[in-house]
Amino acid sequence: MENEFENDLLQTEDEGCCTVSSDRKSHHSDKVKKNLITRLNRIEGQIRGIKGLIERDTYCDDVITQISATQSALNSVAKLLLEGHLKSCVVERIQEGDMEVLDEVLVTVQRLMKK
Repeated sequence: MENEFENDLLQTEDEGCCTVSSDRKSHHSDKVKKNLITRLNRIEGQIRGIKGLIERDTYCDDVITQISATQSALNSVAKLLLEGHLKSCVVERIQEGDMEVLDEVLVTVQRLMKK
């Protein structure tokens, strides 16, 4: 039964029911936006650093360690975004009677858990 539910969610995603709508905007405060941008700038630096390690033929295990740290940093950004999304966007849409947002959130969480 659980696999059927998972397949339905993936099928819904593939059919485009939960596509990104251009008329929707996030509700991040300036403080949250600045925090996210700072984190993403740091991650961008980490990516450039990894590229440099590869260019300098750095020992593979050291490169993999840096990749793991970068993935962890990206996951932290995703968690912050998901928390904000649930507390603002999702609540707002449910209050408007838009229950389809729950399917959207389930697909999003499933995408995050694959990583």
